[in-house]
Amino acid sequence: MKKVCCIGHITLDKIITPQATTYLNGGTSYYFAHGISQLPEANFQLVTSLGEKEMDAVDAMRRKGIDVIVFPSRETVYFENKYGENQDNRTQRVLAKADPFRIEDLIDIRADYYHLGTLLADDFQPELLRYLSTKGTVSLDIQGFLRKVEGESVVAVDWPEKTRYLRYVDILKVNEHEMQVLTGETEVLAAARCLADWGVREVIITEGSLGSYIYTEGRLIEVRAYPPKKIVDATGCGDTYMTGYLYKRAAGASFKEAACFAAAMSTLKLEAFGPFSKTIADINHVIDFREIDMQVK
Repeated sequence: MKKVCCIGHITLDKIITPQATTYLNGGTSYYFAHGISQLPEANFQLVTSLGEKEMDAVDAMRRKGIDVIVFPSRETVYFENKYGENQDNRTQRVLAKADPFRIEDLIDIRADYYHLGTLLADDFQPELLRYLSTKGTVSLDIQGFLRKVEGESVVAVDWPEKTRYLRYVDILKVNEHEMQVLTGETEVLAAARCLADWGVREVIITEGSLGSYIYTEGRLIEVRAYPPKKIVDATGCGDTYMTGYLYKRAAGASFKEAACFAAAMSTLKLEAFGPFSKTIADINHVIDFREIDMQVK
């Protein structure tokens, strides 16, 4: 029995910034697994799927001691992410897709928290949400259910089955654009209340450099972002946020404590290419010292 299990595809990512073009493995599952492996007593398992050509990524994880279950796929998800000077803005193309996860793949998987890292609309059967809700706490990054691939382009769409399946989601992570697509609301509190009315227990709304919000138990908790020393690569910051949040919630932390930890962790990720590679001491240093710095300013 694991505390936290992340389910999602490992990807091959082509990252284009004004400074450089870089090829890296990625995807929610990749950033989540590497990030949580840096934290003590995580008791974590990754369930993923990818093509044979990218199995080196799994081998590297296992050498780090990460517990990985792999379902073979005909292809690996291949993303191209292009950023401008503002790292909050990204254009994306999909150059290949992987096989979807099925309920029968997860029958023997047991955890307290299940985090589904959706990348594309057909990554998961929606019935997986209902099934996993009978086994533990379900956490969902909504992004994949709102992405339709047309040719190689990613098109933002609504999720027609949202009211049917969000009732099975305990923790939902959306960004400011995704909350508008889902709810039609542009104001954070109104959107959060709408999602809660659909059955979500903890609504997490991230706004990049502007910070994040947690709506739970009828109250809205605001968490400011910690300013980075430098901006290097925003890919995977949202995934890193959820890594920190679920790690702390699974350990019994409060909503605010978990969100502050998550914000600091994603700030450190923003300062370097690739997945989070710092320590829990580095995260706590950001919380202690940059919080003081923000108060002084």
